[in-house]
Amino acid sequence: MSAPTDVPAHSDTALARGDWRDTAREATDLALLGFAVALAALPVLTLAPAVATAGAALHDRSVTGAWPDARTSLARFGRALPAGLAVSAVALAAAALLAADLLALTTGRVPGGGPALALTAVVVAVLLGYAGLVAVAVGRTGGRGWRAAARRVASSCPERPGVWAAASGVCALAVVLGVLVTPVAVPILGGYTLAALHALDARRPVPAPEPS
Repeated sequence: MSAPTDVPAHSDTALARGDWRDTAREATDLALLGFAVALAALPVLTLAPAVATAGAALHDRSVTGAWPDARTSLARFGRALPAGLAVSAVALAAAALLAADLLALTTGRVPGGGPALALTAVVVAVLLGYAGLVAVAVGRTGGRGWRAAARRVASSCPERPGVWAAASGVCALAVVLGVLVTPVAVPILGGYTLAALHALDARRPVPAPEPS
């Protein structure tokens, strides 16, 4: 019987170093993804297509272990534009109304005080969680199918309240941190938030792609 092969004493250190490098590489990739989304969303109405394309890239990363190439992402962004522009307009209008409501409650221009403000904040967080899960669902279908994704998430949220609550918490925390951090860090925060939402929704069965 041959003698067992000795394991080099530095093997554990090398493994730990590799794990640290993998973690740093992943963090850098997510930060770059956040900056790419911010750049693509500069025209404002392209926010939804940018998020959809980033979501599709994250889904590819989780399934294949590799990010899609630039040509694939650009093609997805172009396909997501027609429906995504309308989605962006609706989402931004809703965000403006909710922000105005919160501002009115905070400044006392609308009666209700603390309880009304707390209730409105919870509603905003719940809606953000729903929107985040819709973005994940769109990413899982190649960045398309907003209407089908919205219906699918609306029916699944009551069946998975824990995931919905966690997604709401992630989005609410991202908003709070976005206010506190320097503006240059906001895109990085966006990349991490989208990745966290995908991780929360990782157990959802993957549906077949549907046209928007």
